[in-house]
Amino acid sequence: MTDHFSLDAPSDDDTPRDAEEQLALLRDALQANAITLPSLGLDLPNFAARYAQPLIALGNCNLATAEALTAALLKAAAR
Repeated sequence: MTDHFSLDAPSDDDTPRDAEEQLALLRDALQANAITLPSLGLDLPNFAARYAQPLIALGNCNLATAEALTAALLKAAAR
């Protein structure tokens, strides 16, 4: 995993497989920090759009999970 993240617009050549792979990486990274987002998954209705860009739906989480995610992100940002 790289130390730098891009907030660039999605590429026109992103595929459902790219989204699935990124989803798995995200799920693994969250699990490495003892965080589970129960609703984490692909945004399937997006694939029906004419110019579909694969999206990952982070979904809902309870406050304890939000606090754990915040702490993990702040810890990573401090590095």
